Amino acid sequence: MTIAYGHGHPEPPVAGDETATLLGSLERQRATLAWKCGGLDAAGLRAKLAPSSITLGGLLKHLASVEDFYFSRRLLGRELGPPWDTVDWDADPDWDWHSAAEDTPEQLFTLWRDSVARSRAAVTGALADGGLGQLARRKWPDGRAPSLRRILIDLIEEYARHVGHADLIRESVDGLTGEDPPA
Repeated sequence: MTIAYGHGHPEPPVAGDETATLLGSLERQRATLAWKCGGLDAAGLRAKLAPSSITLGGLLKHLASVEDFYFSRRLLGRELGPPWDTVDWDADPDWDWHSAAEDTPEQLFTLWRDSVARSRAAVTGALADGGLGQLARRKWPDGRAPSLRRILIDLIEEYARHVGHADLIRESVDGLTGEDPPA
């Protein structure tokens, strides 16, 4: 991974190998989400744009759940820990989105950062143990097992979609715009 423009925002390598490019792309999306959600109080993290119910806090909590689901549960085959293991997902499939309004900014960022740390550790271990072609331990409902490569692509896509939401919401809160933090 390289650093762009001298301000610390990660950028994928310009001519790196497949692994470095995938991980660099994911880290860039993570950093952009953190920047778009950073520095706001609880009201800022609860702000919405009509008619959507998406909030920046909801994005943080949702992406924390996605990180744990994709890497801990799907890739490694582990059971999910707190808070995910206490939720009746069948009764409330959007729990991560709406329950974020009850959390403080510190709780949301800690939850997200801890999930990202677990994901990084899972990916590092998987790369050392079989590379990008390693298959997930938990299969999809149709019986196919995605490779680590596919899981990384799926997570990059998930972040990219939601970083677009974060752009719009954050601009509505305080006018912050742009692709990268200022130098």
